[in-house]
Amino acid sequence: MAHTYEGGIPARVYLGTLLMALCFHPIAVGGVDPVLNGIPSSSLPAAALKQEVALENGATTLNHSMAMVQRMEGLLAQGNGSDVALRVQTVNTDEVKVIQAHTLVLSLQSEVFEELLLSHNTSTLVLREPADCAAVFDKFIRYLYCGDISVRLDQAIPLHKLASKYRVWSLQQGLSQYMTGHLSSDSPTGHVVGWYQYAMQIGDANLRDSCLQYLSWNLSSVLQSGEWGSISDDLLLSLMQRSDLILQSELELYEALEAWIGQNQPAGLTVENALRQVRYGMIPPQHLFRLQKQSPVMLKYYESIRDLLFLAFQFHSTSPVQLAKYFDVNCSIFTPRNYLSPSWGSPWVINNPTRDDRSFSFQTQLGPSGSDASKRVTWNALFSPRWLPLSVRSAYTNEMQATRTDGGRPRIIVTPATSSPDFAGVSFQKTVIVTARQGGKMVVRHVYNFHQSTEEAGDFLVEADLHRRASEYLIDSSLYLHVVVKPLYHSLIVARK
Repeated sequence: MAHTYEGGIPARVYLGTLLMALCFHPIAVGGVDPVLNGIPSSSLPAAALKQEVALENGATTLNHSMAMVQRMEGLLAQGNGSDVALRVQTVNTDEVKVIQAHTLVLSLQSEVFEELLLSHNTSTLVLREPADCAAVFDKFIRYLYCGDISVRLDQAIPLHKLASKYRVWSLQQGLSQYMTGHLSSDSPTGHVVGWYQYAMQIGDANLRDSCLQYLSWNLSSVLQSGEWGSISDDLLLSLMQRSDLILQSELELYEALEAWIGQNQPAGLTVENALRQVRYGMIPPQHLFRLQKQSPVMLKYYESIRDLLFLAFQFHSTSPVQLAKYFDVNCSIFTPRNYLSPSWGSPWVINNPTRDDRSFSFQTQLGPSGSDASKRVTWNALFSPRWLPLSVRSAYTNEMQATRTDGGRPRIIVTPATSSPDFAGVSFQKTVIVTARQGGKMVVRHVYNFHQSTEEAGDFLVEADLHRRASEYLIDSSLYLHVVVKPLYHSLIVARK
């Protein structure tokens, strides 16, 4: 399905449009306009004669811009008054595409075209483009005439290349925004990895970071897709270093890494660096034993990660607090990521979230170590569609509904149901994941992290309009959350990302 980016035509182009309309094809009044293929000018869209603004001096503005755009499109399609032929040759092939164009339009829209046309005293301008750019060159030229363009996912990069090469900045910016806004769109082979690699090549930090965040927040679905096998060595290592990955478990990540290694056969140093980014302390010991005996990658590179496995088994054999007395445990191997498995949290679907306050309880393990995994912690979560005063945040009673402030922002609070001596030396990091439907599939819309010393996320849904049925944060009028609780020991507070 094609998407349309509506780009505004610069004022100088409208001047050029007016000049060409006068020079090449005067506007017909009440008659037949050849440029519009026989459509009477009297039957043009109503917008062509729309009275838009009554000015202070009593004047009225007549807006003919839509009719002008139609004429410009007809001018390009039929080649009327053309004074230059663009001969587009596809590199390394005999394929040639010829487009009849107008020097004035090209020069007004692109300084590169202006320089090329001034330096060539011929009616034919030869342009050489790679196959992907040549395939969309006619779309690119049409944008110069009309100011809008239909874009498919696979056309975004070649169009962006053309916009950059010919310095059409409005189109370049529009395509960057298009890619940032369509990361979740469905495509047969995936497109986010390709867009990330392209962003790295051209130095587009915003697009690069958007792609990296999308891959991190939706890693479980990415691991199951064909796109996972296509990621580069550098992107793999960038992902493996992050603490904000959202996936089922660390074991899922290890198994996906093993599959990627088998498919891509990278250099040994890349494999070793990637294996050392796995957080083995987050994998239960029974699975570590199995991997030691059954994983071909671990068997081959065992010596490269033996120290990490030894540290992980020590972590599972005693209390992390005791381990911290003798070893430096302030490292990423003991820092949880955002795991979706039941041991770490629970999903929470809130129907009609603007109606009233909601609460629910769930349990997690005390911690990932062998000594804490069997100990359960019960958590109470409270969601309020409006501000919750500080004075009543410590108790879950009906009085809270009576004291909430009207017109406030949504709030969510997660606290333990009871205190326990086992909490000594432990801080709990809470993460609330908001899922939404984009591009026809479920994706992570936002992630909110609680500061370890607080009980709530202060910026929770601050930009969301939950009263609007079509809100991008709602699915069938419901708010889909997943609450993750990550135990961090005091010596592990500084986490490496």
